[in-house]
Amino acid sequence: MQRYELIVFDWDGTLMDSAGMIVHCVQEAARDLGISPPSDERARHIIGLGLVDALRHALPDLSENHYEDLVERYRHHYLSRDHELELFAGADALVQSLAGSGCWLGVATGKSRRGLDRALGRSGLGACFHATRCADECHSKPHPQMLEELMAEFAVLPATTLMIGDTTHDLLMAQNAGVDAVAVSYGAHPRNVLEAVAPRYCAYSVEELANWLQANA
Repeated sequence: MQRYELIVFDWDGTLMDSAGMIVHCVQEAARDLGISPPSDERARHIIGLGLVDALRHALPDLSENHYEDLVERYRHHYLSRDHELELFAGADALVQSLAGSGCWLGVATGKSRRGLDRALGRSGLGACFHATRCADECHSKPHPQMLEELMAEFAVLPATTLMIGDTTHDLLMAQNAGVDAVAVSYGAHPRNVLEAVAPRYCAYSVEELANWLQANA
């Protein structure tokens, strides 16, 4: 019996191998403005948040007028290289399989709508997802709005919804929405940090995630 009617994926660090690129672009944006860049660890921690919120967390001591310039420089670096990004091995097959299984598929991401549409087009996975929500359309994670809107769109309950992500922002969003969450430890946040938020499961790889979903979803 199918347990979950709606399965929602984060994008960066969960399906797309982009965490390293995001860290690099945040640091380069800071350097462009003559600002000391955040450490790798701090920059990885903010992945999954909306871009402005992410930059405020990564560089909290700046004057407010600097963040608009940081956003522009980040986008410059990211958009000049996003064609280099690839899905994690096995992610395409996993999503294609789930799309044919009868459940609804969604994306809840810290990316902008423009950025997600670009990524969905480049990856070829756009047709697999029935609905998506982005940080420039909703409150940033861990606010539950993205999940709440997706559940409302398909008239499904929290008890039959699953969130999959690579950051504590994803897991806390799921908690705030009252839905189950599965973590993946191959993305932005380390396994011990993810497990401290008590997801249902924490997968080391896409293959392990696929096996868990086959047995439990």
